Amino acid sequence: MTKSFFYAACLGVLVLGFSCSPDNEEYSPISSDTELEEQILQLTASLDDLKLPHNDLSGIPSDPKNPITSEKVALGKLLFHETGLGTAPKQVEGTGTYSCASCHHAKAGFQSGMKQGIGEGGTGFGLLGESRKMDPNYDIAMVDVQPLRSPTILHTAYQDVMLWNGQFGATKTNAGTEASWTTETPKETNSLGFEGVEIQAIAGSDVHRLKFDPEMLQNNAVYKALFDAAFPNVPTTERYTKLYGALAIAAYERSVVASEAPFQRWLQGDSDALNADEKQGALLFFGKGNCYSCHSGPGLNGMDFHALGMNDLSGAEIIGAPIEADIKGRGGFTNNPEDDYKFKTPTIYNLRDLKFLGHGGCFGSVREVLEYKNMAVAENEVVPQENISKEFTPLGLSETEITQLTAFIENGLFDPNLDRYVPERLPTGHCFPVADEQSRTDLGCN
Repeated sequence: MTKSFFYAACLGVLVLGFSCSPDNEEYSPISSDTELEEQILQLTASLDDLKLPHNDLSGIPSDPKNPITSEKVALGKLLFHETGLGTAPKQVEGTGTYSCASCHHAKAGFQSGMKQGIGEGGTGFGLLGESRKMDPNYDIAMVDVQPLRSPTILHTAYQDVMLWNGQFGATKTNAGTEASWTTETPKETNSLGFEGVEIQAIAGSDVHRLKFDPEMLQNNAVYKALFDAAFPNVPTTERYTKLYGALAIAAYERSVVASEAPFQRWLQGDSDALNADEKQGALLFFGKGNCYSCHSGPGLNGMDFHALGMNDLSGAEIIGAPIEADIKGRGGFTNNPEDDYKFKTPTIYNLRDLKFLGHGGCFGSVREVLEYKNMAVAENEVVPQENISKEFTPLGLSETEITQLTAFIENGLFDPNLDRYVPERLPTGHCFPVADEQSRTDLGCN
């Protein structure tokens, strides 16, 4: 019996005062909203488990040694984008041309618009960072270029270790890894005892040639006031330094969440925030697609490391030779062969506009990644089969289901208003997120 015939029959008998239901109850089809909610509740205790805080810093996880405050976030927002901190370049012409945001900017979902993020030694920006390339006046050994695709700062509050291999962070996931905190390397910074976001901000300042000049910061009235408000209990002899500047940056990074994505609005009760295909995609995400087994929690990132056999950075345009410790992922940090080629599970919010996905940037779209995971055939022959994740198995999704799952990830998990995390201007008046001559032209801030 077709559904239309069923409804017609019901209408006829109801006119005569009877019901089609054997127990005299009205027929009420299960809505996709109800089905999706029930599906999620099979995996979580409550829908609240997936909600991201919106305009509420108190709801964001913080490092006990670096509590989040609005004052720290306000300061960190500026320092993160401040090209005026780029005063420790390898080549003098790079002075003041780069910032943290060079490789993690809002227009690319706080990732890089290119396969490799470039700080010092890059030129150009384009519209989304897609035109940045190595400055031909630079020696390749002098360029600050990412050895893997730049991870986003979105939802770092829900990750206790940083980088694809998780090498930054002194607690939780990295408990017991002290033997890998190699002295005289950035990993030694873990000895300060902070969580990953804070350690990365501290260590990354030196790695990426940023300098917190106390004299410059105190002589700038805006920065001085912001440091004073953010760290009033720190002696002035220590206040305007790399440590506290980095802690402010970490507090800001933790505040960056995709809380205005349609799926977040749906979780808050707006049934119309997702369309029919996106809801079907969400059902697949939390059901048949088995995505939530790895991409979990409010940030849909998880804290596990998986080997999926994806290719590393490759191609004629790649700057520099691959480093074994980087392409070995977690194993490159722990020195445990069982961890080789395993990489941290990333968040999957705000991927729609990106052209490079996977730790090696070898996928050009969300759909390509889903097709790869659906077939579950490793493409990187270097990865030992015994290290491949047990979660990497064929999913049996149809083309229609892949389309629906793509719609949910690309649109349902896309926050269109990440510009709220970007300052209108910097206290120094410098261009950002990059400020080389070509970028200033591209950005219209000459």
